[in-house]
Amino acid sequence: MEIKRMRTLARRGAARVLSEIRDEWKAFLAVTIGVSIQAVAAVLFVLPNRFPDLGVSGIAVLSNYVFGISPSWVILILNALLMIWAWRELSPRFVMWTMWAVLLFSLLLKLFEFVPVPVIGDKFLAAMVSGVLRGLGAGLVFRVGGSTGGLDIPGVALRKRYGIEMGQFSIYINMGLLGLSFFVVGLDAAIYGAVGLYVFGIVVDNTTRSFDRRKQVFIITNIPEEVSAYINLSLHRGTTRFEGVGGYSKQKRPVLMTLLEPRQVIPLKRFLAENDPKAFMSVSDASEVVGKGFKSWKSL
Repeated sequence: MEIKRMRTLARRGAARVLSEIRDEWKAFLAVTIGVSIQAVAAVLFVLPNRFPDLGVSGIAVLSNYVFGISPSWVILILNALLMIWAWRELSPRFVMWTMWAVLLFSLLLKLFEFVPVPVIGDKFLAAMVSGVLRGLGAGLVFRVGGSTGGLDIPGVALRKRYGIEMGQFSIYINMGLLGLSFFVVGLDAAIYGAVGLYVFGIVVDNTTRSFDRRKQVFIITNIPEEVSAYINLSLHRGTTRFEGVGGYSKQKRPVLMTLLEPRQVIPLKRFLAENDPKAFMSVSDASEVVGKGFKSWKSL
């Protein structure tokens, strides 16, 4: 019996390790793709048009405009200082993924210095596209519990403690940086930078939230076992059963609660329509769901 128990524990441990490796592999892809998108946006749209950038990257870009210093070195040095603080305030996992993001971003900027870059003539279009691309890239990184370094580090700390949206934090903190940029790049470039910043904030918030949105469904039905089995086996989602009491009839009625992806709501409606037309179903938006089968607690 003891040997059997040890084998069972070993299998569970191996399954847990494989699950964690699979989750971290997804995080690696998300961080790598997100940072690559941001680097491309910086090289194609920000630097050629002398737009002010955001956070530590903004400081690096300004130093490049004024002193001709490579942005990659400034990004590495300033992020190293912030990383020391982050190691004490945030999780080691967050710091490790942030270090990878910073190193990759600096490396890509350095590599792109040797690549001829076409200049986009329409600066307003360049500002809009750069905001969209950088917001998308940052959102992918934030979603898996990492950051792109710089001012994202205190931003993630504030989000973790007080629930402040990353996009809103970025807009507020970078307005001051844009004000300083005015004296270096001029009014026109500062305005275009503000446009890109606004678009960035909207996109990053919608990117981080859109992956986590789910539908919260409450069902009052006369066939709770069948409905629960359909959700478990066909939709591959869990259910929670409550015992409700009708306010008027005083009759006990079972209530099922489940969290579904938006595309799964329609099949459930069809099932209820065919099997229990008198069922009552309530659907509402759940902006964020954390737990097994949804967003991982590690990403917080």
